[in-house]
Amino acid sequence: MNDSIFAIVQNGTVSTHPGQVDGFLSKMWNGIGGWQIAITVLATLMAYDQFQYLYKKGSIAGPRFKIPFIGPFLQGINPKFEAYEAQWASGKISCVSIFHKFVVLVSDRDLARKTFTSHNFVKVCLVPMAELIMGANAWVFLDGRPHIEFRKGLVGLFTRRSLQSYLPIQEKVWSDYFQKFVAASEKNSGRPMEHMTHFREINCALSCRTFVGNYISDEAVKKIADDYYCITAALELVNIPLSLYIPYTKVWLGKRAADGVLAEFARCAAASKRDMAAGQQPVCIVDQWICSMIESQSYHDRIAAGEVDVEKPTVLVRQFSDAEIAQTMFTFLFASQDASSSATTWLFQITAQRPDVLDRVRQENLDVRGGDIDMPLSLEMLESMTYTNAVVKEVLRWRPPVIFVPYTCKKDFPITDTYTAPKGAMVIPSCWPALHDPEVYPQPQVFDPERWITGDASEKVKNWLVFGNGAHDCIARQYVQLTMTAMIGKASLEVDWVHHATERSEEIKVFATLFPMDKCPMVFTQRPRP
Repeated sequence: MNDSIFAIVQNGTVSTHPGQVDGFLSKMWNGIGGWQIAITVLATLMAYDQFQYLYKKGSIAGPRFKIPFIGPFLQGINPKFEAYEAQWASGKISCVSIFHKFVVLVSDRDLARKTFTSHNFVKVCLVPMAELIMGANAWVFLDGRPHIEFRKGLVGLFTRRSLQSYLPIQEKVWSDYFQKFVAASEKNSGRPMEHMTHFREINCALSCRTFVGNYISDEAVKKIADDYYCITAALELVNIPLSLYIPYTKVWLGKRAADGVLAEFARCAAASKRDMAAGQQPVCIVDQWICSMIESQSYHDRIAAGEVDVEKPTVLVRQFSDAEIAQTMFTFLFASQDASSSATTWLFQITAQRPDVLDRVRQENLDVRGGDIDMPLSLEMLESMTYTNAVVKEVLRWRPPVIFVPYTCKKDFPITDTYTAPKGAMVIPSCWPALHDPEVYPQPQVFDPERWITGDASEKVKNWLVFGNGAHDCIARQYVQLTMTAMIGKASLEVDWVHHATERSEEIKVFATLFPMDKCPMVFTQRPRP
Protein backbone atom coordinates (compact mmCIF):
# COMPACT_ATOMS: atom_id res chain seq x y z
CA MET A 1 0.00 0.00 0.00
CA ASN A 2 1.33 3.42 -0.96
CA ASP A 3 2.27 5.39 2.17
CA SER A 4 1.43 8.70 0.46
CA ILE A 5 -2.21 7.65 0.04
CA PHE A 6 -3.72 6.10 3.11
CA ALA A 7 -7.47 5.71 2.97
CA ILE A 8 -9.54 3.45 5.16
CA VAL A 9 -13.18 2.83 4.65
CA GLN A 10 -14.60 2.41 8.09
CA ASN A 11 -18.21 2.55 9.27
CA GLY A 12 -19.32 4.05 5.97
CA THR A 13 -16.83 6.92 6.08
CA VAL A 14 -13.66 7.66 4.22
CA SER A 15 -10.57 8.71 6.17
CA THR A 16 -7.62 10.40 4.51
CA HIS A 17 -4.05 10.35 5.69
CA PRO A 18 -3.03 13.86 6.91
CA GLY A 19 0.03 13.82 4.68
CA GLN A 20 -2.20 13.48 1.64
CA VAL A 21 -4.03 16.76 2.45
CA ASP A 22 -0.83 18.67 3.10
CA GLY A 23 0.67 17.48 -0.13
CA PHE A 24 -2.42 18.37 -2.16
CA LEU A 25 -2.65 21.90 -0.74
CA SER A 26 1.04 22.44 -1.24
CA LYS A 27 0.85 21.41 -4.89
CA MET A 28 -2.22 23.59 -5.45
CA TRP A 29 -0.61 26.64 -3.79
CA ASN A 30 2.61 26.18 -5.73
CA GLY A 31 0.62 26.01 -8.92
CA ILE A 32 -0.97 29.44 -8.37
CA GLY A 33 1.05 32.41 -9.57
CA GLY A 34 1.13 35.92 -8.12
CA TRP A 35 -0.78 37.29 -11.08
CA GLN A 36 -3.57 34.80 -10.53
CA ILE A 37 -3.88 35.85 -6.90
CA ALA A 38 -3.88 39.55 -7.83
CA ILE A 39 -6.49 39.07 -10.54
CA THR A 40 -8.70 37.05 -8.22
CA VAL A 41 -8.50 39.68 -5.48
CA LEU A 42 -9.14 42.49 -7.99
CA ALA A 43 -12.13 40.69 -9.49
CA THR A 44 -13.56 40.10 -6.02
CA LEU A 45 -13.17 43.77 -5.06
CA MET A 46 -14.69 44.88 -8.36
CA ALA A 47 -17.66 42.60 -7.86
CA TYR A 48 -18.12 43.88 -4.31
CA ASP A 49 -17.86 47.52 -5.46
CA GLN A 50 -20.45 46.87 -8.18
CA PHE A 51 -22.77 45.05 -5.80
CA GLN A 52 -22.58 47.89 -3.25
CA TYR A 53 -23.41 50.45 -5.94
CA LEU A 54 -26.39 48.51 -7.30
CA TYR A 55 -27.68 47.78 -3.80
CA LYS A 56 -27.57 51.46 -2.80
CA LYS A 57 -28.95 52.58 -6.17
CA GLY A 58 -32.08 50.50 -5.91
CA SER A 59 -34.73 51.64 -8.35
CA ILE A 60 -33.66 55.26 -8.88
CA ALA A 61 -32.11 56.61 -12.08
CA GLY A 62 -28.38 56.29 -12.58
CA PRO A 63 -25.77 54.37 -14.58
CA ARG A 64 -26.63 50.68 -14.86
CA PHE A 65 -23.04 49.82 -13.97
CA LYS A 66 -20.30 51.72 -12.18
CA ILE A 67 -16.87 52.17 -13.69
CA PRO A 68 -14.84 50.03 -11.29
CA PHE A 69 -13.83 51.94 -8.17
CA ILE A 70 -13.57 55.46 -9.64
CA GLY A 71 -17.02 55.85 -11.18
CA PRO A 72 -17.36 59.11 -13.20
CA PHE A 73 -14.29 60.60 -11.50
CA LEU A 74 -12.61 61.66 -14.74
CA GLN A 75 -15.71 63.51 -15.90
CA GLY A 76 -15.89 65.20 -12.50
CA ILE A 77 -12.41 66.70 -12.86
CA ASN A 78 -13.68 68.87 -15.72
CA PRO A 79 -17.45 68.92 -15.20
CA LYS A 80 -19.74 69.81 -18.09
CA PHE A 81 -22.95 71.67 -17.43
CA GLU A 82 -24.73 69.57 -20.04
CA ALA A 83 -23.90 66.49 -17.98
CA TYR A 84 -25.61 68.03 -14.95
CA GLU A 85 -28.67 68.85 -17.06
CA ALA A 86 -28.82 65.28 -18.34
CA GLN A 87 -28.55 63.95 -14.79
CA TRP A 88 -31.37 66.22 -13.56
CA ALA A 89 -33.53 65.20 -16.52
CA SER A 90 -32.99 61.50 -15.86
CA GLY A 91 -35.34 61.49 -12.87
CA LYS A 92 -36.53 63.28 -9.75
CA ILE A 93 -33.84 61.32 -7.91
CA SER A 94 -30.72 59.92 -9.55
CA CYS A 95 -27.32 58.72 -8.43
CA VAL A 96 -23.66 58.22 -9.20
CA SER A 97 -20.84 56.68 -7.19
CA ILE A 98 -17.33 58.16 -7.12
CA PHE A 99 -14.65 56.13 -5.38
CA HIS A 100 -16.24 55.12 -2.07
CA LYS A 101 -18.81 57.95 -2.04
CA PHE A 102 -22.39 57.24 -3.11
CA VAL A 103 -24.09 60.42 -4.34
CA VAL A 104 -27.84 61.02 -4.69
CA LEU A 105 -28.89 64.01 -6.81
CA VAL A 106 -32.33 65.51 -6.15
CA SER A 107 -33.80 67.56 -9.02
CA ASP A 108 -37.45 67.72 -7.97
CA ARG A 109 -38.42 71.01 -6.29
CA ASP A 110 -40.40 69.55 -3.42
CA LEU A 111 -37.85 66.83 -2.71
CA ALA A 112 -35.08 69.43 -2.82
CA ARG A 113 -36.96 71.55 -0.28
CA LYS A 114 -37.49 68.45 1.85
CA THR A 115 -33.75 67.76 1.82
CA PHE A 116 -32.94 71.35 2.78
CA THR A 117 -35.19 71.07 5.83
CA SER A 118 -34.55 67.46 6.96
CA HIS A 119 -31.96 68.35 9.58
CA ASN A 120 -32.66 65.22 11.59
CA PHE A 121 -31.42 63.14 8.68
CA VAL A 122 -28.83 65.27 6.87
CA LYS A 123 -26.13 67.82 7.64
CA VAL A 124 -24.34 70.28 5.40
CA CYS A 125 -21.04 69.04 4.03
CA LEU A 126 -20.66 71.38 1.00
CA VAL A 127 -17.94 69.27 -0.63
CA PRO A 128 -15.85 66.38 0.73
CA MET A 129 -12.75 68.58 1.24
CA ALA A 130 -14.58 71.54 2.79
CA GLU A 131 -14.07 70.60 6.44
CA LEU A 132 -10.36 70.03 5.85
CA ILE A 133 -9.95 73.40 4.15
CA MET A 134 -12.26 75.53 6.31
CA GLY A 135 -12.06 73.65 9.61
CA ALA A 136 -14.51 71.06 10.89
CA ASN A 137 -15.71 73.42 13.64
CA ALA A 138 -16.68 76.23 11.24
CA TRP A 139 -20.20 77.43 11.98
CA VAL A 140 -21.59 76.31 8.60
CA PHE A 141 -20.87 72.71 9.59
CA LEU A 142 -22.50 72.97 13.00
CA ASP A 143 -25.70 71.02 13.37
CA GLY A 144 -28.90 71.44 15.37
CA ARG A 145 -28.90 73.70 18.43
CA PRO A 146 -25.21 74.76 18.21
CA HIS A 147 -25.81 76.00 14.65
CA ILE A 148 -28.98 77.85 15.64
CA GLU A 149 -27.27 79.58 18.56
CA PHE A 150 -24.23 80.58 16.52
CA ARG A 151 -26.40 81.90 13.69
CA LYS A 152 -28.41 84.03 16.11
CA GLY A 153 -25.23 85.91 16.93
CA LEU A 154 -24.72 86.74 13.25
CA VAL A 155 -28.21 88.01 12.45
CA GLY A 156 -27.37 91.48 13.71
CA LEU A 157 -24.68 91.82 11.05
CA PHE A 158 -27.32 91.95 8.32
CA THR A 159 -29.98 94.22 9.79
CA ARG A 160 -31.07 97.33 7.86
CA ARG A 161 -28.98 99.51 10.14
CA SER A 162 -25.90 97.38 9.54
CA LEU A 163 -26.43 97.19 5.77
CA GLN A 164 -26.68 100.98 5.64
CA SER A 165 -23.37 101.33 7.50
CA TYR A 166 -21.56 99.21 4.89
CA LEU A 167 -22.63 101.30 1.87
CA PRO A 168 -19.99 104.09 2.06
CA ILE A 169 -17.05 101.67 2.00
CA GLN A 170 -18.73 99.60 -0.72
CA GLU A 171 -19.30 102.64 -2.94
CA LYS A 172 -15.62 103.48 -2.72
CA VAL A 173 -14.64 99.94 -3.74
CA TRP A 174 -16.93 100.07 -6.77
CA SER A 175 -15.69 103.46 -7.95
CA ASP A 176 -12.05 102.46 -7.52
CA TYR A 177 -12.47 99.22 -9.44
CA PHE A 178 -14.57 100.71 -12.23
CA GLN A 179 -11.66 103.06 -12.86
CA LYS A 180 -9.31 100.07 -12.85
CA PHE A 181 -11.50 98.40 -15.48
CA VAL A 182 -11.29 101.53 -17.66
CA ALA A 183 -7.53 101.75 -17.19
CA ALA A 184 -7.08 98.07 -18.07
CA SER A 185 -9.05 98.53 -21.30
CA GLU A 186 -7.01 101.63 -22.20
CA LYS A 187 -3.79 99.75 -21.52
CA ASN A 188 -5.04 97.03 -23.86
CA SER A 189 -5.58 99.64 -26.57
CA GLY A 190 -9.35 99.27 -26.44
CA ARG A 191 -9.25 95.66 -27.51
CA PRO A 192 -11.61 93.23 -25.77
CA MET A 193 -10.13 91.35 -22.82
CA GLU A 194 -11.48 88.66 -20.54
CA HIS A 195 -13.11 90.21 -17.50
CA MET A 196 -14.05 87.18 -15.44
CA THR A 197 -10.82 87.61 -13.45
CA HIS A 198 -11.53 91.33 -12.94
CA PHE A 199 -15.02 90.56 -11.67
CA ARG A 200 -13.60 88.02 -9.25
CA GLU A 201 -11.16 90.63 -7.95
CA ILE A 202 -13.78 93.36 -7.46
CA ASN A 203 -15.96 90.93 -5.53
CA CYS A 204 -13.05 89.81 -3.38
CA ALA A 205 -12.24 93.44 -2.61
CA LEU A 206 -15.90 94.20 -1.92
CA SER A 207 -16.19 91.22 0.44
CA CYS A 208 -12.95 91.93 2.26
CA ARG A 209 -13.75 95.62 2.72
CA THR A 210 -17.31 94.86 3.83
CA PHE A 211 -16.12 92.12 6.20
CA VAL A 212 -12.99 93.71 7.69
CA GLY A 213 -12.97 97.28 6.40
CA ASN A 214 -9.65 99.07 6.13
CA TYR A 215 -7.95 96.72 8.56
CA ILE A 216 -6.78 94.85 5.46
CA SER A 217 -4.34 96.34 2.94
CA ASP A 218 -4.86 96.61 -0.82
CA GLU A 219 -1.94 94.21 -1.29
CA ALA A 220 -3.55 91.62 1.00
CA VAL A 221 -6.86 91.94 -0.88
CA LYS A 222 -5.08 91.37 -4.20
CA LYS A 223 -3.26 88.34 -2.83
CA ILE A 224 -6.47 86.83 -1.46
CA ALA A 225 -8.20 87.40 -4.81
CA ASP A 226 -5.35 85.66 -6.64
CA ASP A 227 -4.98 82.84 -4.12
CA TYR A 228 -8.71 82.20 -3.99
CA TYR A 229 -8.45 80.38 -7.30
CA CYS A 230 -6.53 77.71 -5.39
CA ILE A 231 -9.21 77.56 -2.70
CA THR A 232 -11.99 77.27 -5.28
CA ALA A 233 -10.16 74.48 -7.09
CA ALA A 234 -9.58 72.65 -3.81
CA LEU A 235 -13.29 72.85 -3.01
CA GLU A 236 -14.53 71.29 -6.24
CA LEU A 237 -17.06 68.50 -5.85
CA VAL A 238 -14.58 65.88 -7.07
CA ASN A 239 -10.97 65.66 -5.88
CA ILE A 240 -8.37 62.93 -5.57
CA PRO A 241 -8.52 61.18 -2.16
CA LEU A 242 -5.69 62.09 0.26
CA SER A 243 -4.54 64.88 -2.08
CA LEU A 244 -4.33 67.20 0.93
CA TYR A 245 -1.09 65.41 1.82
CA ILE A 246 0.39 65.42 -1.68
CA PRO A 247 2.49 68.56 -2.32
CA TYR A 248 1.32 70.92 -5.08
CA THR A 249 -2.01 69.20 -5.70
CA LYS A 250 -5.08 71.46 -5.85
CA VAL A 251 -6.13 70.60 -2.32
CA TRP A 252 -2.63 71.01 -0.89
CA LEU A 253 -2.32 74.47 -2.49
CA GLY A 254 -5.86 75.40 -1.47
CA LYS A 255 -5.25 74.51 2.16
CA ARG A 256 -2.20 76.74 2.32
CA ALA A 257 -4.05 79.60 0.67
CA ALA A 258 -6.92 79.18 3.15
CA ASP A 259 -4.51 79.24 6.10
CA GLY A 260 -3.11 82.53 4.79
CA VAL A 261 -6.59 84.08 4.56
CA LEU A 262 -7.44 82.92 8.09
CA ALA A 263 -4.25 84.45 9.47
CA GLU A 264 -4.99 87.78 7.76
CA PHE A 265 -8.57 87.87 9.02
CA ALA A 266 -7.45 87.01 12.58
CA ARG A 267 -5.09 89.99 12.48
CA CYS A 268 -7.98 92.19 11.31
CA ALA A 269 -10.21 90.91 14.13
CA ALA A 270 -7.61 91.86 16.73
CA ALA A 271 -7.29 95.36 15.24
CA SER A 272 -11.08 95.79 15.21
CA LYS A 273 -11.32 94.82 18.87
CA ARG A 274 -8.84 97.56 19.75
CA ASP A 275 -10.71 100.20 17.72
CA MET A 276 -14.20 99.26 18.96
CA ALA A 277 -12.98 99.18 22.57
CA ALA A 278 -11.69 102.72 22.00
CA GLY A 279 -15.16 103.84 20.94
CA GLN A 280 -14.70 104.22 17.20
CA GLN A 281 -17.73 103.89 14.90
CA PRO A 282 -18.31 100.52 13.20
CA VAL A 283 -17.92 100.56 9.42
CA CYS A 284 -17.68 96.86 8.54
CA ILE A 285 -19.13 93.51 9.53
CA VAL A 286 -16.40 92.57 12.00
CA ASP A 287 -16.81 95.96 13.69
CA GLN A 288 -20.55 95.39 14.05
CA TRP A 289 -20.01 91.93 15.45
CA ILE A 290 -17.47 93.09 18.02
CA CYS A 291 -19.75 95.96 19.03
CA SER A 292 -22.44 93.35 19.73
CA MET A 293 -19.95 91.44 21.90
CA ILE A 294 -19.03 94.59 23.82
CA GLU A 295 -22.69 95.50 24.28
CA SER A 296 -23.56 91.97 25.47
CA GLN A 297 -20.63 91.87 27.89
CA SER A 298 -21.59 95.26 29.29
CA TYR A 299 -25.14 94.02 29.86
CA HIS A 300 -23.91 90.92 31.70
CA ASP A 301 -21.52 93.02 33.81
CA ARG A 302 -24.25 95.46 34.84
CA ILE A 303 -26.65 92.65 35.76
CA ALA A 304 -23.90 90.95 37.77
CA ALA A 305 -23.28 94.26 39.57
CA GLY A 306 -26.89 94.27 40.74
CA GLU A 307 -28.29 96.98 38.47
CA VAL A 308 -31.99 96.78 37.65
CA ASP A 309 -34.00 97.89 34.62
CA VAL A 310 -30.98 97.35 32.39
CA GLU A 311 -32.00 97.39 28.72
CA LYS A 312 -31.27 94.02 27.19
CA PRO A 313 -29.63 93.97 23.74
CA THR A 314 -31.76 92.62 20.92
CA VAL A 315 -29.35 89.70 20.55
CA LEU A 316 -26.97 88.53 23.26
CA VAL A 317 -23.75 87.09 21.88
CA ARG A 318 -20.84 85.47 23.61
CA GLN A 319 -17.24 86.59 23.32
CA PHE A 320 -15.56 85.15 20.22
CA SER A 321 -11.83 84.68 19.80
CA ASP A 322 -9.86 86.21 16.94
CA ALA A 323 -9.57 82.76 15.39
CA GLU A 324 -13.33 82.17 15.58
CA ILE A 325 -14.04 85.55 14.00
CA ALA A 326 -11.49 84.86 11.27
CA GLN A 327 -13.01 81.46 10.54
CA THR A 328 -16.49 82.96 10.30
CA MET A 329 -15.32 85.73 7.96
CA PHE A 330 -13.66 83.05 5.85
CA THR A 331 -16.94 81.14 5.57
CA PHE A 332 -18.61 84.39 4.46
CA LEU A 333 -15.89 84.78 1.84
CA PHE A 334 -16.40 81.19 0.73
CA ALA A 335 -20.15 81.76 0.43
CA SER A 336 -19.76 85.03 -1.45
CA GLN A 337 -16.65 84.95 -3.61
CA ASP A 338 -17.51 82.44 -6.33
CA ALA A 339 -21.26 83.01 -6.23
CA SER A 340 -20.98 86.80 -6.37
CA SER A 341 -18.29 86.64 -9.06
CA SER A 342 -20.57 84.46 -11.16
CA ALA A 343 -23.58 86.76 -10.70
CA THR A 344 -21.48 89.85 -11.46
CA THR A 345 -20.05 88.36 -14.64
CA TRP A 346 -23.47 87.40 -15.98
CA LEU A 347 -24.98 90.73 -14.84
CA PHE A 348 -22.48 92.81 -16.82
CA GLN A 349 -22.65 90.52 -19.84
CA ILE A 350 -26.44 90.42 -19.93
CA THR A 351 -26.89 94.19 -19.56
CA ALA A 352 -24.28 94.84 -22.25
CA GLN A 353 -26.11 92.49 -24.63
CA ARG A 354 -29.44 94.23 -23.94
CA PRO A 355 -29.02 98.03 -24.30
CA ASP A 356 -32.72 98.58 -23.59
CA VAL A 357 -32.34 96.91 -20.19
CA LEU A 358 -29.20 98.89 -19.35
CA ASP A 359 -30.83 102.18 -20.43
CA ARG A 360 -33.75 101.58 -18.05
CA VAL A 361 -31.37 100.69 -15.20
CA ARG A 362 -29.32 103.84 -15.83
CA GLN A 363 -32.37 106.11 -15.97
CA GLU A 364 -33.85 104.63 -12.79
CA ASN A 365 -30.59 105.13 -10.91
CA LEU A 366 -30.29 108.68 -12.15
CA ASP A 367 -33.89 109.43 -11.13
CA VAL A 368 -33.59 108.12 -7.55
CA ARG A 369 -30.51 110.35 -7.12
CA GLY A 370 -32.37 113.38 -8.37
CA GLY A 371 -29.93 113.68 -11.28
CA ASP A 372 -26.88 113.87 -8.98
CA ILE A 373 -24.67 110.84 -9.68
CA ASP A 374 -22.48 111.69 -6.68
CA MET A 375 -25.34 111.40 -4.20
CA PRO A 376 -24.48 108.73 -1.58
CA LEU A 377 -26.65 105.64 -1.71
CA SER A 378 -29.14 104.73 0.98
CA LEU A 379 -31.16 101.59 1.61
CA GLU A 380 -34.36 103.49 0.81
CA MET A 381 -32.95 104.44 -2.59
CA LEU A 382 -31.92 100.87 -3.35
CA GLU A 383 -35.26 99.43 -2.30
CA SER A 384 -37.10 101.94 -4.50
CA MET A 385 -35.30 100.76 -7.66
CA THR A 386 -38.06 98.45 -8.88
CA TYR A 387 -36.60 97.73 -12.30
CA THR A 388 -32.94 97.36 -11.23
CA ASN A 389 -33.97 94.95 -8.50
CA ALA A 390 -36.00 92.98 -11.05
CA VAL A 391 -32.97 92.74 -13.34
CA VAL A 392 -30.85 91.38 -10.50
CA LYS A 393 -33.50 88.85 -9.48
CA GLU A 394 -33.83 87.65 -13.06
CA VAL A 395 -30.06 87.21 -13.36
CA LEU A 396 -30.09 85.14 -10.16
CA ARG A 397 -32.91 83.01 -11.58
CA TRP A 398 -31.60 82.73 -15.14
CA ARG A 399 -28.00 81.95 -14.15
CA PRO A 400 -28.20 80.97 -10.46
CA PRO A 401 -24.80 81.32 -8.76
CA VAL A 402 -25.49 78.22 -6.64
CA ILE A 403 -26.82 75.22 -8.55
CA PHE A 404 -26.79 72.73 -5.66
CA VAL A 405 -25.84 72.31 -1.99
CA PRO A 406 -24.30 68.98 -0.87
CA TYR A 407 -25.47 67.29 2.34
CA THR A 408 -24.35 64.09 4.09
CA CYS A 409 -26.82 61.57 5.50
CA LYS A 410 -26.41 61.26 9.27
CA LYS A 411 -28.64 58.20 9.11
CA ASP A 412 -30.80 56.47 6.52
CA PHE A 413 -32.86 59.21 4.88
CA PRO A 414 -36.28 58.32 3.39
CA ILE A 415 -36.33 60.83 0.53
CA THR A 416 -39.54 59.30 -0.84
CA ASP A 417 -41.88 56.49 0.16
CA THR A 418 -40.01 54.17 -2.18
CA TYR A 419 -36.38 55.23 -1.81
CA THR A 420 -34.14 55.72 1.22
CA ALA A 421 -30.65 57.17 0.88
CA PRO A 422 -28.23 55.14 3.00
CA LYS A 423 -26.32 56.57 5.95
CA GLY A 424 -23.09 58.17 4.80
CA ALA A 425 -24.35 58.93 1.31
CA MET A 426 -24.07 62.43 -0.09
CA VAL A 427 -27.46 63.93 -1.01
CA ILE A 428 -27.41 66.98 -3.29
CA PRO A 429 -30.60 69.01 -3.71
CA SER A 430 -30.42 71.02 -6.94
CA CYS A 431 -31.64 74.59 -7.41
CA TRP A 432 -31.45 74.97 -11.21
CA PRO A 433 -34.48 72.81 -12.17
CA ALA A 434 -36.84 74.70 -9.84
CA LEU A 435 -35.64 78.04 -11.23
CA HIS A 436 -36.19 76.87 -14.82
CA ASP A 437 -39.54 75.18 -14.39
CA PRO A 438 -41.68 76.25 -17.40
CA GLU A 439 -44.87 75.77 -15.41
CA VAL A 440 -43.74 78.38 -12.91
CA TYR A 441 -41.55 80.65 -15.05
CA PRO A 442 -42.96 80.76 -18.63
CA GLN A 443 -40.17 80.55 -21.21
CA PRO A 444 -37.57 79.98 -18.50
CA GLN A 445 -34.64 80.23 -20.94
CA VAL A 446 -35.62 83.80 -21.81
CA PHE A 447 -34.15 86.62 -19.73
CA ASP A 448 -37.19 88.68 -18.76
CA PRO A 449 -37.04 91.12 -15.80
CA GLU A 450 -40.69 92.03 -16.37
CA ARG A 451 -41.77 88.70 -14.92
CA TRP A 452 -40.87 90.19 -11.50
CA ILE A 453 -42.84 93.41 -12.09
CA THR A 454 -45.96 92.68 -14.13
CA GLY A 455 -45.85 88.90 -13.80
CA ASP A 456 -46.34 86.66 -10.78
CA ALA A 457 -42.77 85.40 -10.40
CA SER A 458 -42.44 86.97 -6.95
CA GLU A 459 -45.31 84.82 -5.71
CA LYS A 460 -43.57 81.56 -6.63
CA VAL A 461 -41.65 81.37 -3.39
CA LYS A 462 -41.38 77.58 -3.36
CA ASN A 463 -39.30 77.69 -6.54
CA TRP A 464 -37.07 80.54 -5.37
CA LEU A 465 -34.21 78.33 -4.19
CA VAL A 466 -31.41 80.74 -5.11
CA PHE A 467 -30.48 81.06 -1.43
CA GLY A 468 -31.41 77.54 -0.36
CA ASN A 469 -34.06 76.83 2.26
CA GLY A 470 -34.35 75.83 5.91
CA ALA A 471 -32.02 76.48 8.84
CA HIS A 472 -28.94 76.65 6.59
CA ASP A 473 -30.32 79.06 4.00
CA CYS A 474 -28.22 82.09 3.10
CA ILE A 475 -28.12 84.45 6.06
CA ALA A 476 -27.16 87.34 3.74
CA ARG A 477 -29.87 87.01 1.09
CA GLN A 478 -31.00 90.65 1.49
CA TYR A 479 -27.38 91.82 1.50
CA VAL A 480 -26.68 89.98 -1.77
CA GLN A 481 -29.73 91.36 -3.58
CA LEU A 482 -29.11 94.96 -2.50
CA THR A 483 -25.37 94.81 -3.12
CA MET A 484 -25.83 93.56 -6.68
CA THR A 485 -28.47 96.24 -7.29
CA ALA A 486 -26.18 98.97 -5.96
CA MET A 487 -23.19 97.77 -8.01
CA ILE A 488 -24.85 97.60 -11.42
CA GLY A 489 -26.68 100.88 -10.77
CA LYS A 490 -23.48 102.71 -9.88
CA ALA A 491 -21.65 101.18 -12.83
CA SER A 492 -24.38 102.34 -15.22
CA LEU A 493 -23.74 105.96 -14.16
CA GLU A 494 -19.94 105.94 -14.08
CA VAL A 495 -18.78 103.72 -16.96
CA ASP A 496 -19.82 102.23 -20.30
CA TRP A 497 -19.05 98.68 -21.28
CA VAL A 498 -19.28 96.66 -24.47
CA HIS A 499 -19.43 92.88 -24.58
CA HIS A 500 -17.64 91.28 -27.53
CA ALA A 501 -19.67 88.13 -27.94
CA THR A 502 -18.10 84.92 -29.17
CA GLU A 503 -19.67 81.64 -30.20
CA ARG A 504 -19.05 80.42 -26.64
CA SER A 505 -20.50 83.40 -24.74
CA GLU A 506 -23.72 81.55 -23.91
CA GLU A 507 -21.99 78.27 -23.08
CA ILE A 508 -21.74 77.59 -19.36
CA LYS A 509 -18.44 76.79 -17.68
CA VAL A 510 -18.67 75.05 -14.30
CA PHE A 511 -15.98 76.26 -11.89
CA ALA A 512 -17.55 75.89 -8.44
CA THR A 513 -20.43 77.86 -9.93
CA LEU A 514 -21.40 79.05 -13.43
CA PHE A 515 -19.44 81.38 -15.73
CA PRO A 516 -19.51 82.16 -19.46
CA MET A 517 -17.23 79.74 -21.26
CA ASP A 518 -15.33 82.58 -23.00
CA LYS A 519 -14.73 84.39 -19.67
CA CYS A 520 -16.66 87.48 -20.76
CA PRO A 521 -14.50 89.58 -23.16
CA MET A 522 -15.31 93.28 -22.65
CA VAL A 523 -14.10 96.82 -23.10
CA PHE A 524 -14.77 99.49 -20.46
CA THR A 525 -14.68 103.24 -21.09
CA GLN A 526 -15.29 106.30 -18.91
CA ARG A 527 -18.84 107.59 -19.15
CA PRO A 528 -19.28 111.37 -19.58
CA ARG A 529 -20.87 113.04 -16.60
CA PRO A 530 -24.46 114.18 -17.20
